[in-house]
Amino acid sequence: MKFKMAEKSLFAVLLRSSWWISLSIAGVIALASKALLPPPYFLFGAMGGIPFVVIALITLWRQLSAPSTAHVEATLTQINAMPWREFSAALEQALLREGFEVKRLESPAADFELFKGGRHVLLSGKRWKAARLGLEIFQALEAARSVSDASSCICVSAGEVTDNARQFAASHQIRVIQGTELAQLLRPVLIAKAAA
Repeated sequence: MKFKMAEKSLFAVLLRSSWWISLSIAGVIALASKALLPPPYFLFGAMGGIPFVVIALITLWRQLSAPSTAHVEATLTQINAMPWREFSAALEQALLREGFEVKRLESPAADFELFKGGRHVLLSGKRWKAARLGLEIFQALEAARSVSDASSCICVSAGEVTDNARQFAASHQIRVIQGTELAQLLRPVLIAKAAA
């Protein structure tokens, strides 16, 4: 069973923020404990900052292991230069690396069916090169999801998603993979391919 944290919880917000913010909160808790608690209880009060130190370490590790902006841009440029056959093969390999069982579809709305841990997901990626993705692709994906009884959908795009489309995707729990996330997903596959 996978634990899912609420996106607006304090810890979720801190995990998306810079590492030093969590470390600062831990420091403030330690200083407040020193100032407000009797000496025998200072250590117990200061231990309240331990979760924030852990979050700071997790966030620091994520930030250090994330690819640089130059790597992301180079990967996205490489992705945009690919024909569909090459892009879909790289995407399929990346999804297999993520532990999904992947089945290709011949559907105008979805290109792959993904299975993992009892979940059934539809993925649309054929329009990854479009400069802007509008509402129609997300509506078609949602219609395909309801017909196939998939639990959720993913749309892959190297371009921009319009505000209306992004709102529709959020309200129908369609995950949009683009930019840095797309580069991080495909980069290991592209590096392995280049090395082969």
